[in-house]
Amino acid sequence: MAVNRVPVLKRCRSLGLDPIYLGIDKKSTRQLKRSNRKMSEYGLQLREKQKAKFIYGVLEKPFRNYYKKADRMPGMTGTNLMVMLETRLDNVVFRLGFARTRKEARQIVDHKHVLVNGKQVNIPSYLVKAGDTIEIKEKCKGSQRYKDILEVTGGRLVPEWLEADQEALRGTVKELPTREAIDVPVNEVLIVELYSK
Repeated sequence: MAVNRVPVLKRCRSLGLDPIYLGIDKKSTRQLKRSNRKMSEYGLQLREKQKAKFIYGVLEKPFRNYYKKADRMPGMTGTNLMVMLETRLDNVVFRLGFARTRKEARQIVDHKHVLVNGKQVNIPSYLVKAGDTIEIKEKCKGSQRYKDILEVTGGRLVPEWLEADQEALRGTVKELPTREAIDVPVNEVLIVELYSK
């Protein structure tokens, strides 16, 4: 399985991204040393795509597949793409506050700790739908790991399209998110321009 092993803070610096979007509250003190070169249009488009891939932890091939699927759907391609990335199961687990970072959420899903509508799902890229109930398995709820996670994520804001019951480690997808509800600093228009060349 392909894994991105680039140091997170280093990658955040190069993309001009705040690590808080990844659920990491560390700050890098180093400054990015880049000569005052103007970035080309292609460079800007590529950076936006890399940012989206990095935030959601998606590699190139699946990301391109998401784009193709979003392109076939009715409506704006860029918005469709962002909604699909946002409704991935690992991202929803992260948004509900059951994991500190998206990487940890992915691991929790991989380790078969998550039930969707009462069925065990261990595919991080599973797309949730409106009305789905996501919860942590009964036998995992009491573990120290989730107590530690809830201590860290307790104060985190849950987006309005989700409903979370932190005590019971259960959440519901009230509706699919709109683009305004997705607080990720990515300009999806540039991604669409890059892929539609």
